[in-house]
Amino acid sequence: MTTAAAEVTARSIRRIALSHRLSRWDVRFSPYLYISPFFLLFGLVGLFPLLYTAWVSVHDWNLIGGQGDFVGLENFTTVLGQPYFWTSLRNTFSIFLLSSIPQVIAAIAIAAVLDFNLRGKTFWRMGVLLPYVVAPVAVALIFNDLFGDRFGLINSGIMSLGLEPIRWHVDVIPSHIAIATMVNFRWTGYNALIFLAAMQAVPRDYYEAAIIDGANRLRTFWSITVPLLRPIIIFVILTSTIGGLQIFDEARMFDNVGQGGANRQWQTLTLYIYELGWGQRNFGRASAVAWLLFLIIIVIAIINFMITRRIAGSADRKLRTRAKGIS
Repeated sequence: MTTAAAEVTARSIRRIALSHRLSRWDVRFSPYLYISPFFLLFGLVGLFPLLYTAWVSVHDWNLIGGQGDFVGLENFTTVLGQPYFWTSLRNTFSIFLLSSIPQVIAAIAIAAVLDFNLRGKTFWRMGVLLPYVVAPVAVALIFNDLFGDRFGLINSGIMSLGLEPIRWHVDVIPSHIAIATMVNFRWTGYNALIFLAAMQAVPRDYYEAAIIDGANRLRTFWSITVPLLRPIIIFVILTSTIGGLQIFDEARMFDNVGQGGANRQWQTLTLYIYELGWGQRNFGRASAVAWLLFLIIIVIAIINFMITRRIAGSADRKLRTRAKGIS
């Protein structure tokens, strides 16, 4: 073999080796490059604000004066000693429970109805999503007319029956019910479409076998549909928890002042953060409340995940036991 031929062969071998190496690198690293935009965006708009808020929470930080002295956990202890914080925490959990629980139940029921062979099913499926498209401000204005203390439509109907009107903007529980109704109006249809997509992914053979065995629609729904919706139920509960504990728009727009009522009847933690940051101009304490809210959301989400996973897991085991008995 001549020297020129040997050089050509060597270059070919090096080229093949480099091609194989690049191919291995492509298989190994390209998936990370594909998902890197999400993590870069999350780091920019999610992780960095979270860490920066933690930094602000341990300083005496004012809106006008800017960063002050390092105070450690003083902002946290001061906030935890304020009665307004505990009132806001109570209101947040009350509105969250009044909205999330009925919302998930109603969403599953609506999805089950939409899963039937209805006429104009596309129209009905688009219709349940319309409240989600409406702006929160418009929803609040509409429901303020419904829940008006003196001239609201609901109180007008109640007084026509000879009953005392409900003080929606004065009493605690009625105000929470009104705000929870706004939240349910906006988000129930959105969650219903998520459940509907999951229901349509359930194999129809399961339903046919259950019908052959004599099960009615309600029985097949509880014994087949609900256990197989376990991942989606967990997902919706977790997202409802995160969103419900961060409620702001509906509570702020429920009256003209936007401070959560004269006696803070419906002031949520997010409204309290807004008051501390932009009302009192104390960013340190506002950041401390924001981090406390973040920790509360994490704890509640973990508890919800554990409970729903255990309940859904037991239902799944029952379903498998019945399937073995049928086979």
